[in-house]
Amino acid sequence: MARRPNLVSKTPELLDLQDPRGDALADVLSVSLLPNALFKCLEARSPWGLRVPQRDRAVFYLIARGHAMLEVDGEPPRRLAGGDVVFIPHGTAHVLRAEGARQLFVVHDGPCCATQGAARIGGDGALTILLTGFFSYTGGVRPVLLARVPAVAVLSSSGGAPRPWSAATIDLMLAEIASPGPASTLVLQRLADVLFVQVLRHLPTHEGCGLVEALSDPHVHQALNLMHTRVNEPWTVARLAALVGLSRSGFAQRFTQVVGDPPLQYLARWRMARAAELLRETDDTIARIAERVGYESVPSFSKAFKRWQGRSPTHHRALQG
Repeated sequence: MARRPNLVSKTPELLDLQDPRGDALADVLSVSLLPNALFKCLEARSPWGLRVPQRDRAVFYLIARGHAMLEVDGEPPRRLAGGDVVFIPHGTAHVLRAEGARQLFVVHDGPCCATQGAARIGGDGALTILLTGFFSYTGGVRPVLLARVPAVAVLSSSGGAPRPWSAATIDLMLAEIASPGPASTLVLQRLADVLFVQVLRHLPTHEGCGLVEALSDPHVHQALNLMHTRVNEPWTVARLAALVGLSRSGFAQRFTQVVGDPPLQYLARWRMARAAELLRETDDTIARIAERVGYESVPSFSKAFKRWQGRSPTHHRALQG
């Protein structure tokens, strides 16, 4: 009788896990942004108007039905329609209102509300349904790569078809708002995460927008990925330049122009942002955290941390508890 072959290897095959923060943009958003928060869905009937003060957060709106006027400080007014999405990455003061509405109510965060259903504001005129929420910046500090993005980004359903990647996400959000089910808030929060990343990846390219230029410049983008994914390595400008295929001076000039910081200053700033996250999220010792972000000694790490964060690592951790 023929023997059955042994098809099961005695040595297990290891399947590598994908690092969810395996590039610069993913790392920036994971470290710098807290999970987003949603306000209750709003059913606003004309006349209605909201004045939102400046806050250290990235604010977003999705117009599910109807129309609204958006007025962001320093920007031209925009008329929004059903299906439009707006991101205000710097939390710039703004007004959202029905067309022609004069009375405005200043908006502040309220308590968490477990009751179902939308909140209702305004009068008895035309109906606008909108979803709004925000991403908070960790410690109120905006990362360098997001510092020079536009004050407002609109994904419009009018004036041309939206990109397929945004249209699909928006459609899912609109469907969830129209027919909410169990864990709808969680679904909408996750979709808002996806939409924010999509917006940042596809902002219109223009001079002075650090994030867009960095992602579209292959040399700078590669250098950022190296620094973010291997933050503990003893990087030098010369080594980074060699790895991305540029001269030392050419790389340093291009990186500074695009990102806004010289390479090693950007790296030092990012190491401290990563260290602040580790102090907040882990029980690692100060020495272990120093090692993880590329410092050989605790004193040099502590000195650098205090210079960038304004307090010692020990004090920072105590404040988080």
